[in-house]
Amino acid sequence: MKVHVVSETAYMIKGNGVHTAFVDHVELLKANQDLETVVNNEERGDVMHSHTYGPFYFWKGLRYKHKRVFTAHVIPDSIKGSLPAWKLWMPFVKWYFKQVYSYADVCIAISPRVEEAILESGAKTKIERVYNPIPVDRWKCSPEKRRQGREILGIKEDEFVVLGVGQLQARKGVEDFMDVAASIPEARFVWAGGRPFGPMTEGITRIDTRIAESEGSNIQFTGMLDLDKMPLIYAAADLMLFPSYQENCPLAPIEGAACGLPVVFRDLAEYTTLYERPYLKASTTDEFIRLTREMMSDSKKLEEGKSISQALIRQFDKHEIREKLLNIYQYLYESDLQRAASKFPSFQTT
Repeated sequence: MKVHVVSETAYMIKGNGVHTAFVDHVELLKANQDLETVVNNEERGDVMHSHTYGPFYFWKGLRYKHKRVFTAHVIPDSIKGSLPAWKLWMPFVKWYFKQVYSYADVCIAISPRVEEAILESGAKTKIERVYNPIPVDRWKCSPEKRRQGREILGIKEDEFVVLGVGQLQARKGVEDFMDVAASIPEARFVWAGGRPFGPMTEGITRIDTRIAESEGSNIQFTGMLDLDKMPLIYAAADLMLFPSYQENCPLAPIEGAACGLPVVFRDLAEYTTLYERPYLKASTTDEFIRLTREMMSDSKKLEEGKSISQALIRQFDKHEIREKLLNIYQYLYESDLQRAASKFPSFQTT
């Protein structure tokens, strides 16, 4: 069987979680020799699996009727705090995503909230819940990675480093991250991420003003980084804060956890149904500040946070997720063979 994996992020700015998920997916499929994988190719596959929802998805899918798989990384609520004037966009966004979901024969929901959103859209499609896999070996920390990461950032070994990862937009909580940094001047704060959508980013002027005002302080902004640099950036940190206001199945905090970092999430309802194990959480900026100070001053708390992270990542085991994906592909492949056999009795399915 041959799987054709499609993602428009390969031709765009790559500093976002969807592109990382696409790269992880391709690596996962190619890890074994039990199927063939082609990527954004003119070569025909038996099943198509897309990670993006633009014209490329609809165009490539024309040749894959009854054999389309779509991973829903984004839902209509994802535009809140991401795009300016999002309330005006929302009716169109809801309509468009219904078309996207309906075009697929199987929609992969990466979290319970995504599954709900697909159902709420009224799309007629089969839904399967499959989490984003985490290639733990890529993110695993080492003394050499830590040294290289701190060298890139210009940070001394004895400094306590707090990391934030995400696009520079309101939805990701970057302004809250800056508030925490301002309250803890004795620590170094690093935000890794840029703006894939440029001026079409909610709060761009407000956030840029604050970044300019923070120049020379204890916080630095790396801008967009290539995927191969991110393991070094995670390794350079001691603690990760993830203050995002809306997420589905975010990769960044699990990547940080796989690196061995304690990760403090914002207390969101989505996470209570997504994560099967306990996680550190904060409801307010004051709570983020308190937990950060606790981690800085209490080595026992820091080690407990690391243990929580190691337990959390077990849910995203790549081997189990690969098996689920293969079952989906096999289902569509066999269904198509049976359809052909019923339409053309002389067609052989063996």
